Amino acid sequence: MNRFTTLIAAGLLSAGALLATSATAESADCRSGYFCVWTDANFDGMKIEHSGDDRWWEGDMSNEDSSWANHGVSGPGVPDHVKVYDGRELTGGVTLCLAPGQEVAYDGGANDRGSSHTWTTSC
Repeated sequence: MNRFTTLIAAGLLSAGALLATSATAESADCRSGYFCVWTDANFDGMKIEHSGDDRWWEGDMSNEDSSWANHGVSGPGVPDHVKVYDGRELTGGVTLCLAPGQEVAYDGGANDRGSSHTWTTSC
């Protein structure tokens, strides 16, 4: 009976690990060379895409951001990091800074605080 219990426990642990892996394996639908922002966590809801700076996010996105992806292209001296600012016109504090290839499905400290962003060479 003890061996049977061990087999069942091992099976349940394996199933749990598989479910946890598939839940976190989702990647953001964002084109190469772009910074994308979604209104909802986990890259859902309304999305905007930017290949350059945006100093004034439109009304439906300003202070409604909940997930972010930086699919910028890297190269020597190329601004490939993205800083998200609390205020429009790149004012206020930086709520989030993403390195190239970084995707953030949700960040409680940055949630619903972004209003503008700029491409830069580092965080």
